[in-house]
Amino acid sequence: MFKVIGTDTYLREIKKWPKQDYSAAEKIPPKLAENLYVGKQLSYPFLREKKIEGRRIYYLIYEDIKLVLLVAASDKKDQQATIDHIKENLQEFRAVAKRISKQVS
Repeated sequence: MFKVIGTDTYLREIKKWPKQDYSAAEKIPPKLAENLYVGKQLSYPFLREKKIEGRRIYYLIYEDIKLVLLVAASDKKDQQATIDHIKENLQEFRAVAKRISKQVS
C-alpha cells in the first residue's frame, strides 16, 4: 500500500480554499492510497492532477518508494504555471519524497 503525504506548500494552499472544497480535498489521500491513477495524467505517467470543482490538486507518484506526494494546489487560472513549476522542480520533489519515505518507514 502506498503512503499519501502532502507537502507543507500543498497543505497551506488547500487551507485557503472554501470549506466545501477543503473538505473534498481531505478525501483525496485515502482515494489515492486505494488507486494511484484516479486523476488525469499530465506530461508524465507519474505526474497527475485531481479536480475539485474549479480547483486542482497535483501529485507525484513514486512507485519505487511506495509514496504519493501531494505537491501543489491551484485554481484553473494558475494551472499551467503550477504544472510548469512542478516539472521544473522534479528532482527537488524526489529528494523530498525520499526524505519523507525514510521518516514514515
